[in-house]
Amino acid sequence: MEMRWFLSKIQDDFRGGKINLEKTQRLLEKLDIRCSYIHVKQIFKDNDRLKQGRITIEEFRAIYRIITHREEIIEIFNTYSENRKILLASNLAQFLTQEQYAAEMSKAIAFEIIQKYEPIEEVRKAHQMSLEGFTRYMDSRECLLFKNECGKVYQDMTHPLNDYFISSSHNTYLVSDQLLGPSDLWGYVSALVKGCRCLEIDCWDGAQNEPVVYHGYTLTSKLLFKTVIQAIHKYAFVTSDYPVVLSLENHCSTAQQEVMADNLQATFGESLLSDMLDDFPDTLPSPEALKFKILVKNKKIGTLKETRERKGSDKRGKVEEWEEEVADGEEEEEEEEEKFKESEVLESVLGDNQDKETGVKKLPGVMLFKKKKTRKLKIALALSDLVIYTKAEKFKSFQHSRLYQQFNENNSIGETQARKLSKLRVALNFQTPGLPMDLQNGKFLDNGGSGYILKPHFLRESKSYFNPSNIKEGMPITLTIRLISGIQLPLTHSSSNKGDSLVIIEVFGVPNDQMKQQTRVIKKKCF
Repeated sequence: MEMRWFLSKIQDDFRGGKINLEKTQRLLEKLDIRCSYIHVKQIFKDNDRLKQGRITIEEFRAIYRIITHREEIIEIFNTYSENRKILLASNLAQFLTQEQYAAEMSKAIAFEIIQKYEPIEEVRKAHQMSLEGFTRYMDSRECLLFKNECGKVYQDMTHPLNDYFISSSHNTYLVSDQLLGPSDLWGYVSALVKGCRCLEIDCWDGAQNEPVVYHGYTLTSKLLFKTVIQAIHKYAFVTSDYPVVLSLENHCSTAQQEVMADNLQATFGESLLSDMLDDFPDTLPSPEALKFKILVKNKKIGTLKETRERKGSDKRGKVEEWEEEVADGEEEEEEEEEKFKESEVLESVLGDNQDKETGVKKLPGVMLFKKKKTRKLKIALALSDLVIYTKAEKFKSFQHSRLYQQFNENNSIGETQARKLSKLRVALNFQTPGLPMDLQNGKFLDNGGSGYILKPHFLRESKSYFNPSNIKEGMPITLTIRLISGIQLPLTHSSSNKGDSLVIIEVFGVPNDQMKQQTRVIKKKCF
């Protein structure tokens, strides 16, 4: 029956004789078999006995079986099939309950799966499933490791913004090397398509009063600021409806800051958030309330109330000065362009007149002075007033933030300082593949790939005493994983290890949860 179905599907394609690689790929697609061209090319080469670049119908059948007929899948099929030929709806329901842990399984659901994936008409009409149908179902998106429910937004999106992990990028405009490579609009497009919701834009003065975007003090190429935000406008909400934050690394003169403000308003229009949602808020709005909105993150002058009072007024040429302290040892690119002044800051005497770090006694009545660096920046009011809920503030300490930080202020912490505070990275170079981006992509696949993940309850509580390095409460959970099969694994270019494979499974989390296991090496096989 399966052979008859198979031949009926492919005979017409062989009426002219043998077929080449391209026709083989198209014929597999006609049979609803998903397979990369590189993978098909390798198997085609191995099965082209005469090495003429063309194969017979029997050779195509061999290729088809190599790609689709997995021994492990056949074994599972035979376990639940009563005659090793077909699955009844009840057999399929039993498999889904026992192996796939489908909580609410019924024959009706099994019938739906059969109708969707069984390619042989007479088997489908009998409400049964052949090995062909079972293979297609097992290779479908319904059998991915992630729950289907997580493929759409399912979390509560009405919490304040600070209750969410937000997918964020660093140097978003770069697509390769950080020092010599090109700046490219594709960096922004690619990040947005992947669900990134916070984009970094390094802005510098450009020719003809046009701000440019590039990695300062490097040989990376330059993009016009207005071109960058036009690309962002086009792709901002293709993957996710939730707000996009434009994190401006602003090095521009006040004149070109005003150009930036004009560009932002002209490009985004009503999508650009330029006023509070509520009259006198004391908490951040939610992702739901900010759907389809663009938020600007930059230094800000004055309060939100003062910003509202200036709404509609002419701000051209109006400039304010911003002064901030720069922490010792802080790594910032701005240090190469900004001139720092030193001011003496009074440090209170310890009560016992003893230095806590050195233990050295101090002279009675002697006051200590510590030199700290500060800098003054000029901010164009037109750009400043576009900053509402994402006001950039220098991070001083967690204690300072708890005592003084306003609800609409947020910090960007340099990597060196962040490593001292935490092992987690929160903004990534999206163009650089590797473990950090693998973890980022995996985490933000959740909640429909919206770029917003609701933090667990203990991270949303201001008085939480959770300590990831000292977990004593709760029962441990055992995670058991059984690896069944590897399909269409990418080919390696190593001549000594061309087809050998293994699988590494690693849990990332708090220290108590971290674990790593790997399978034995499987020698070269036709995956």
